[in-house]
Amino acid sequence: MITIEKENVVIIGSGLAALTIAERLSGDKNVIVLTKSTIHRSNSVKAQGGIAASVGEGDHWESHYQDTMTAGCFFNEEQAVEVLVKKGPHYIKKLMDRGLPFDKNAKGELLLGKEGAHMHRRILHAGGDATGNVLMDFLIKHLQISVIEGENVLDLIMDGTKCVGVITSNKNGNLNYYTADHVILATGGCGGLYQVTSNDSTTAGDGIALAYRAGAELNDLEFMQFHPTMLYTNNRCYGLVSEAVRGEGAVLKTKDGKPIMERVHPLKDLAPRDIVAREIQTYLNNGETIYLDISMIEDFQQKFPTITSICEKANIFIENGLLPVAPGAHFLMGGVKTNLYGETNVEGLYAIGEVACNGVHGANRLASNSLLEGIVFSNLLADRLLSFPGQSNTIKQRVEQKSNPSRNHLELPSKEEIQEVMTRYVGIERSREGLLFAKQWMERFNFQQFNQKHISDYTNEQLEKINQLTSCWLIITSALMRTESRGGHYRSDYPKTNDLEWGARHIIRHKNENRNKSLQMTGVES
Repeated sequence: MITIEKENVVIIGSGLAALTIAERLSGDKNVIVLTKSTIHRSNSVKAQGGIAASVGEGDHWESHYQDTMTAGCFFNEEQAVEVLVKKGPHYIKKLMDRGLPFDKNAKGELLLGKEGAHMHRRILHAGGDATGNVLMDFLIKHLQISVIEGENVLDLIMDGTKCVGVITSNKNGNLNYYTADHVILATGGCGGLYQVTSNDSTTAGDGIALAYRAGAELNDLEFMQFHPTMLYTNNRCYGLVSEAVRGEGAVLKTKDGKPIMERVHPLKDLAPRDIVAREIQTYLNNGETIYLDISMIEDFQQKFPTITSICEKANIFIENGLLPVAPGAHFLMGGVKTNLYGETNVEGLYAIGEVACNGVHGANRLASNSLLEGIVFSNLLADRLLSFPGQSNTIKQRVEQKSNPSRNHLELPSKEEIQEVMTRYVGIERSREGLLFAKQWMERFNFQQFNQKHISDYTNEQLEKINQLTSCWLIITSALMRTESRGGHYRSDYPKTNDLEWGARHIIRHKNENRNKSLQMTGVES
């Protein structure tokens, strides 16, 4: 038999956004965090660059606002950006007051870095290039709630149009139902759907698929940011080389020493990420290797211990001053459509962090705004939920332990096959022909026939693949809708864009009149 538990708040995911709101709610709500891996594995832990905030002398929120809008190709929701940059310094100060050890100089002044498309030094670091790891350790040490690891969320429980809980599979392969007044998606992005990525391998778009089947609106899924500099050698990606390295003067060069960004953009190597990534990819497509020249950076090992460690694992000697790099899937600007408080159009369902989309990043996220987003909007959702009175959830569900999942003989692709198709046809450059091929390839596997009523017939692996294929299909559908190039979405058949004029924002929502029937996926443009 399976266990049935009642919690006020169920949080799916264990990154920065999840733990920030979990800590805020823990004193007033019954909170449970579910993570399919461990609390120490998330994109937040891997974050190197730092947190952007206008806390330095001569800096101002209006400058941070303008940089965010410019990087986002002016496709951002202005109110969301203003909230981010105005409230960011406030929440950063609260973390500092609590003892979060941001890096400082001998005088006790914050060491502020500079990254691409920022006009000021405003990037706060902790532990050099280990900001995410230091921040997450800090939060974990202060956490006083129940965290269940190895619990994979398979689908959301709906009572009509209201979300009232989640269905999970635990380490023993048994199904569990958790009911809640509030279900919060904090599952991160979808970089794991690509061959080369900065993301943790567990980040594969689960939250997007869950929200879609529940009827939540999705926005801007076509905007996928590719980080220009992943350490890449011998056909293998070893990890991220932070943009902070270029902020300290590193230069992208060919094998012959030619700087590749010299005449491409006024900011050269610190141009917006989509521009730098496409330029590098152009050289790679022509068979050239691109290197990041770090020879001018003094005390590199002390400033960038995480990157130094990655280089050692890849047998790259930093003394040579050249790091081989390639672009990799990094951050999804789109996601589950929310307001400023993380509320979706589905009652009882919320989204925060990378899985959410309130428009703050526009078509291309500004460097180091992601950790700030997780901190700011998680706190705003916490404020909203703390203002709600406790409710009594009377939903009762039972399901037998998985007994014979093998009787469902779905033919599904391997994760590697999915990654190959996404990288080739839905990567840095897209075209209608390639996107249609990828869409039809995904549809071959009949994943849209998933039926929650018979969820016990599926294996865990099948259910994970169904969610991956669903997320891929949604990204492809969005990319086909946008017949222009903008930010992280570059159409080789529509290469020109105008920042002052753009196509309409698209919303995709599942038309699920009866969730007990097989799900038919229909993209809706509005």
